[in-house]
Amino acid sequence: MPTAAASRLVFRPASLLLLALLGGAVAAAAQPALFATGFEWGDLGDWAGAEPARCDRLAAFGRGLSPTGELHVAPGGSDTAGDGSPGAPFATIGRAAQLAAPGTAIRVHPGTYAGGIYLSDLAGTASAPIWIGGLPGAPRPVIAGGSEGLHLTRGRYLVIHDLEVRGAAANGINADDGSATNDPFASHHLTFHGLSVHDIGSGGNEDCLKLSGVNDFTVAGSEFTRCGGDDSGSGVDMVGCHRGTIARNRFHDLSANAVQAKGGSAEIEIRANRLLDSGVRGFNLGGATGDPWFRPPLSPSAPNAEARDLVVVANLIVGSEAAVAYVGCSGCVVAHNTIVDPQRWILRILQERVSAPPYTFEPCRDGVFTNNLVYFARSALSTHLNIGPNTAPATFTFASNLWYAWDAPAQSQPALPSPETNGIYGVDPELGPGYRIGPGSPASGTGVTSPWSDGDHDGACFASPPSRGAFEVP
Repeated sequence: MPTAAASRLVFRPASLLLLALLGGAVAAAAQPALFATGFEWGDLGDWAGAEPARCDRLAAFGRGLSPTGELHVAPGGSDTAGDGSPGAPFATIGRAAQLAAPGTAIRVHPGTYAGGIYLSDLAGTASAPIWIGGLPGAPRPVIAGGSEGLHLTRGRYLVIHDLEVRGAAANGINADDGSATNDPFASHHLTFHGLSVHDIGSGGNEDCLKLSGVNDFTVAGSEFTRCGGDDSGSGVDMVGCHRGTIARNRFHDLSANAVQAKGGSAEIEIRANRLLDSGVRGFNLGGATGDPWFRPPLSPSAPNAEARDLVVVANLIVGSEAAVAYVGCSGCVVAHNTIVDPQRWILRILQERVSAPPYTFEPCRDGVFTNNLVYFARSALSTHLNIGPNTAPATFTFASNLWYAWDAPAQSQPALPSPETNGIYGVDPELGPGYRIGPGSPASGTGVTSPWSDGDHDGACFASPPSRGAFEVP
């Protein structure tokens, strides 16, 4: 039976913060800022090899494992005359998947393939996944068009890698449990990495990557852009997903949000991603989900929540109407992020699902916002925070954040629903190229060590005490 094994980074519940958030020294020095607009991005490194010594080792399922067999797919292949060998490849991924046993790598050669690929009940094992992706070192193959580019139903122990998906009418890639909402083992241990998913949908609620009822998963080293429209559609949209990691991805030019986790989603770490103009809510922690789609199903006897124990750490968030929204989320953490120029609010605390017979919903509560660096234009904001009805904002913890309104430093301090400890207000963080800080920044070494003060955005270890924001001083 599958377990919540090494498909994610180490998960730490928000309650640990009660032991960690104590006061600390505040540096008040201010120097002229060097504010660059660079938006560099590195790669994930050697996926098949050992992870280098870093403070955010990505223990994704499939990493370090190697195929024991191969089936080849190429534009000039044949599903009838081919045998899947390099010299006689199949024409479609679907045909190769019919013959793929655990340990098989489906090697998709460069070229363009028709979307609408539907794979049901494809399963590897814990020690022998099934891989679907491009040839090592070759250009990504392209899956173009179709209602959905690639749809995986009840997939288990799969690695989907090095593909470009574009032009689908609905979702780019869709993975689900086949509506088996009460079966936690219907779809599990899926890894997505090295993907480029873009230009998806027709201007509505269409997602680059849609995950429903998927457990023990990783999304890493990928790019998601221009999916959905009209304030709808996500880079990664999760409904009822659990024990996941979304790390080192790039999200840009999105309509609703970069990442959304709702419908009973829990224990998901969102780490070291880069967001640029990623929609109405950069990270939407929770949301509003119809009753039939919750995983596990809603309880009539215990309080329910759209999401629990989500952790957003060491991300760079540039733009978006609001950088982060806590929406019916219980015990969710936002720590060590660098937030630059949100366009209407820095944060939102909302409740979009309220109690109604026969179901009780917890109010949005027990959130944590700590060790973040917020650099913003006060003139662009309506208010610093937007707090909606039916929430419990007084239960939130704010600690060791740096808030700087670059156009009006005296108006930097937000009105928070609970007192902040160790905050810095109105002092220039002296951002440099790539939004990093130097040793002279007031954010350097002035944070407070917490359960989330391990790896920074670049994978370096945070110092003790750590710096505020996504980047530790080199």
